[in-house]
Amino acid sequence: MNEFWIQLQYSFSVTGPIFIMLGLGIALRRWGIIEEKFIETGSKLVFTVTLPALLFLSVVKADLAQVGNISLLLFALAANTVTFIIFECLAHWLVKDKAERGVVVQGAFRANTGIIGLAYVSNAYGENGLVVGSLYVAVITVLYNILAVITLTRSSPGNQSLNISYLLRSIVKNPLIIGICAAIPFSYLNISIPEVLLKSGSYFADMTLPLALLCTGASLDLKQLRQDSTHAKYSTYGRLIIAPVLISLAGYMLGFRGLELGVIFLMSAAPTAAASYVMARSMGANSKLAANIIALTTVGSLLSCSLGITILNSFNL
Repeated sequence: MNEFWIQLQYSFSVTGPIFIMLGLGIALRRWGIIEEKFIETGSKLVFTVTLPALLFLSVVKADLAQVGNISLLLFALAANTVTFIIFECLAHWLVKDKAERGVVVQGAFRANTGIIGLAYVSNAYGENGLVVGSLYVAVITVLYNILAVITLTRSSPGNQSLNISYLLRSIVKNPLIIGICAAIPFSYLNISIPEVLLKSGSYFADMTLPLALLCTGASLDLKQLRQDSTHAKYSTYGRLIIAPVLISLAGYMLGFRGLELGVIFLMSAAPTAAASYVMARSMGANSKLAANIIALTTVGSLLSCSLGITILNSFNL
């Protein structure tokens, strides 16, 4: 029992800082120090500048031949695709309102890997974990965009045809993908970057997670947590229980251990991505339901992720 509490204490050392920063964001918003304009500007700054800089520098500084495990990235693509198909099948059975199926499915499969997942990995494994996590984010971001457009299109009123050009633009213009793809040649070819540029870039990179978590916390609408939405609960169970259990179990059965299994779990245990709200709103889906799912999973993931870390550590995985 003493060993369990030791592992639980370690798990809170990983999730605790995220919880504190999210809580601080909520408090600062309530006290009027952070306003809607700051949240909008800060979130845009993170997505377009500081997070791409963080991902770029973490890949540039790494030896991809040593760190980059292609089998992990292929597993991430396969496992998340299979999970998406499972949620599509479950939604067809559980969600009677076709117009809300896409939002429910997206809320269940689309994890916030770029901010909270990356923060979990960084706290647990440091710089080495950040590199592996960055590559994971790169491939999974492309997949998430594709699957989100598919499910929201399938459930949209009138069942409009899949907009391939919109999908391709969303992928090609994604700053996170651009940042990582731009860094790969520098890493593989050992191209040196002037120290002054590295130092300047690190200033942006270092502000990413604190600013992103503050904005995420400040943007949470806690009133959404009091709403009795069965569909939001379906997504919450899928995102916080079904997805991490299935994906982590599959990773374990395929032989992933240590850092790799940890990254698999922490990324799959992250709450629903904030981008799911933007995507749902832009495609005419139920954006209020999307916001409800984000709020529920963000709060719930702190507990479910802590429990998962404790279990994995207890079995020395």
